[in-house]
Amino acid sequence: MKLVPIASALLAGACALAAAAAPARAHEFWLAPSTYHAAPGDSVQLRVYVGTGFRGELKPYATTRTIAWAAKTSRMEDLRSTTSNADEIFGRWRASDGGGALAAYESNFVTIQLPAPEFDAYLKLEGLDEPLAERAKLGARAGDGRERYARCPKTWIAGADSKRVTTPVGQSIEIVPATDPTRPGPLTVRVLFKGEPLAGALVRAWNQKLANGWTPQDGAARDSVGPVAHARTNDHGVATLALSGTGEWMVSAVHMVPSSDPRSADWESYWASLTFARVPGRK
Repeated sequence: MKLVPIASALLAGACALAAAAAPARAHEFWLAPSTYHAAPGDSVQLRVYVGTGFRGELKPYATTRTIAWAAKTSRMEDLRSTTSNADEIFGRWRASDGGGALAAYESNFVTIQLPAPEFDAYLKLEGLDEPLAERAKLGARAGDGRERYARCPKTWIAGADSKRVTTPVGQSIEIVPATDPTRPGPLTVRVLFKGEPLAGALVRAWNQKLANGWTPQDGAARDSVGPVAHARTNDHGVATLALSGTGEWMVSAVHMVPSSDPRSADWESYWASLTFARVPGRK
C-alpha cells in the first residue's frame, strides 16, 4: 500500500474518523501502540483514542470510514488486513528489522452541528482565527456551526532509520518532524496541508508518563493534562516546540477551511497528530 501521494479523491475527502459528538469535550485523536520501540520479530498492536490530554475513549476500527491505514518501514505495509470492523485493536504489525515504523491512518469526513456559542468557543480554543473572524463578520447570520471534520493521526514506533519518520507520507494534513522526535530537546516540525506548507497553524504538545519503559498507559485510566508547549507555524509551515523531559508525547494541529460540500457543512476541519516516546538515557 502506498500513501505517497494519496490520490486526489483522498485529498478531497480526506482523513477523518469519528471522535466524539462534541469537540468542546473531546478534541484530540491519537494512535497508541502497545510499545513505542520494536526489535526485529516483535509484534506491536495499535489502538486509537479520542479525548483530551491523553485521557480518552478507546475507538474501534471502522472499515466504512477507512481510506488508508499503513505502516511505513523499508516499504509501505498495509495494515487494513490486520484488523476487522469493530475490532478494538486498530492494527497489528510485526517488525522485520530495527529501522522502526511510522503508522499513519486516514479516513473520511464526519459531520456535526454545534450551537453558535459553543462552535465559536471551540474555534477560539483551537486557535482557528480565520474561521472565527469570518463568523464574526456575519454576526447572527453565521448561525450554528455546521462542520465536517477529518482526522489524520500518526505514531512513530522508534528505530534506527529516522528517515521513516522525517519523510511525509502524503496525508491531507500531517506533522513531519525535522529530526527523530525520540531524541531529547526542542522539536522542530513542518505542518503540511495537501502537500504544501501550512502557515499560521497552532501546534501544541502534550506529555504523559509511560506505564513501563516504552509502553503507554491505558487512555481511560489517565488524568487529563493540558498542553505543555505550543507555537505557530511560520510562512514555511515550520514551528519549534520547547519539549523537555521523557514520557509519551503527542503533537497536534488543526486547520479549517470553507467546506467543499456546502450542502452538508459550512466548514471542514483537518486534524493531525503525531505520538512518540522519549525515555531516559536516549541521546
